[in-house]
Amino acid sequence: MTGYGKAVATFNEKKIHVEVKSLNSKQLDLTTRIVPLYREKEMELRQMISQQLQRGKVEFSIWTENGGGDAAQINASLAENYFRQMKQMAEKFDIPEPQDWFQTLMRMPDVTTRTEAVELDEAEWEVVSAAVREALDALIAFRRQEGAALERKFAEKIDNIEQLLAQIEPYEQLRVEKIRQRIVEGLNTIPGVDYDQNRLEQELIYYIEKLDINEEKQRLTNHLQYFRETMAEPSSQGKKLGFIAQEMGREINTTGSKSNLAEMQNIVVMMKDELEQIKEQVLNAL
Repeated sequence: MTGYGKAVATFNEKKIHVEVKSLNSKQLDLTTRIVPLYREKEMELRQMISQQLQRGKVEFSIWTENGGGDAAQINASLAENYFRQMKQMAEKFDIPEPQDWFQTLMRMPDVTTRTEAVELDEAEWEVVSAAVREALDALIAFRRQEGAALERKFAEKIDNIEQLLAQIEPYEQLRVEKIRQRIVEGLNTIPGVDYDQNRLEQELIYYIEKLDINEEKQRLTNHLQYFRETMAEPSSQGKKLGFIAQEMGREINTTGSKSNLAEMQNIVVMMKDELEQIKEQVLNAL
């Protein structure tokens, strides 16, 4: 969802700047800064933005620069009023007066104003609208570029998890033998204990079945494939990818809890690391 777009347009001697930024957010969170002349069009501007950007924390700004056609005016009476009030406050609270009165007063609100048209000209609004669309198009192009990089990153991580999952398989049969050997060795350390070999095998089979991870492996494989298919869908699927990643995490965690073998658990840790990188970046997917 991260993106940036900017456009500059000119109407008569006025330069119009449009800037739009977006960051991660679960919904569309839009804040605007619009010069007074265009505020009557704020709802229309918000509608234009929401139609193009479904999600993200979006900051939209539009401001103008005049090329000298409009003269700045100083509100002398307002400046005088500020001057009197500030001197009274300085005396009342025993604080020093400003060293440079002129600079201080010029920075006060509405002391300097620039004459503008009271009503927005339709021809100017068409120029502004075109600039807004251009800025939004630039942001979307930025998002697409970021999205393509994310897709490659996700594909790499999914492939890594799939390869790590395949590395578990050779240890599964080894795990069964190690568990059997550990149980038999434990029984042999107890003096005078006689046990039924057939019953031992039955109990061992029951124990191994509880530690079987074939279902987890199959579900994780399905989730990996589903993640790839979802990435290929043309519509926005960021939330869906996040949900799939959560399901992948459940299967990996269950596999780790059932592993009961250091080599398998090491592989599970590496799978978790790959998945964590996916979860971090999926928040940036629209």
